[in-house]
Amino acid sequence: MTTEIARKPTKKAFYFPTSGDVKRAQRKAAAKAEAAEAVSKAKAQADEAASAKAAKVEKVEKVEKAEKVEKAEKATRKAARTTKATRAQEAAAKTKAKQAKKEKVIRDSFTMPKADHERIAVLKRKCLDAGISVKKSELLRAGIQLLDSASSKRLLAAITALETVKTGRPAKGE
Repeated sequence: MTTEIARKPTKKAFYFPTSGDVKRAQRKAAAKAEAAEAVSKAKAQADEAASAKAAKVEKVEKVEKAEKVEKAEKATRKAARTTKATRAQEAAAKTKAKQAKKEKVIRDSFTMPKADHERIAVLKRKCLDAGISVKKSELLRAGIQLLDSASSKRLLAAITALETVKTGRPAKGE
């Protein structure tokens, strides 16, 4: 009495392609080729449109440049007609404009006692409590302005009250 065991088919079975599958694959390849050709045509049209637009922009820029040159020539002719007094005034105005430019910034380093450095942190905290964010360099510049506006006697008194500090970097152990 032997009983046969019926097995269910597995999904791992080999799939043999049919002629319909080959035709579908060929149609897909043809559709991809047509799509690629359409994309390349669209890119070519876009490139042509971009070059035409660039040519138009270039023409407009040439016209604008010619107008600017013409205006500049008119201005130079007008300036040539001005008197020496107005030229002097213009020169004065130009020097003022040059002086109005931002002053050059210089980086510097210095040595100070730890207590004075902590005072800077305290002053920064006071400014933050007042709602103003301030940097160390801004605090030092403000102090310089205050000392500059003080009398000579008061300035000398403040300087004599300071202890002298050895210049240079402190030793690594300190």
